[in-house]
Amino acid sequence: MADRQLTGRLLVATPDLKDPHFERTVVLLVAHEPGGTLGVVLNRATEVPVADVLDKWAPLVGDPAVLFEGGPVQPDAAICLALANPGGSPSDGWTRIDGPVGTVDLSCDPEELARGVRQLRVFSGYAGWEPGQLEREIGEGSWFVLDTLPGDAFVDAPDDLWSMVLRRQGGIMAAVSVYPSDPTLN
Repeated sequence: MADRQLTGRLLVATPDLKDPHFERTVVLLVAHEPGGTLGVVLNRATEVPVADVLDKWAPLVGDPAVLFEGGPVQPDAAICLALANPGGSPSDGWTRIDGPVGTVDLSCDPEELARGVRQLRVFSGYAGWEPGQLEREIGEGSWFVLDTLPGDAFVDAPDDLWSMVLRRQGGIMAAVSVYPSDPTLN
């Protein structure tokens, strides 16, 4: 996996990954570069409304309109993902990750950006890996590396994303999607 581009792909935690920060998570990799890897956890919604912390951005945020725990690194930092309008051309404050999904510079004007995007999601913190660390974790069986669909970062029911992504893979992955979170209950 070391030579394959990971930016824009999903990391889906395998049932063996028991780290409380990442158990049953789906992570969108925002950047995979020689200096390291950065991603955001897509399926950890908080109860904090975006309007409480970034009021001017709240009208662009889809349901659920809350902050998401993007990961354990710099929880006071905000990373914003945006889904571009079909055929749209978001403003200079938008940087493509993959297809119509990109990051947003929260210092830009939300009204300017609103013309080119249809939905935002805001994450507090992020997941980060030092050079080579993620590749080791993948090799150890902690993560499935899967293709993303544009809507994965913006699903209405983020708690279901882990199972949903695994189910759509078919075969053994679909079987993993129903693996109990506590195997002693099986």
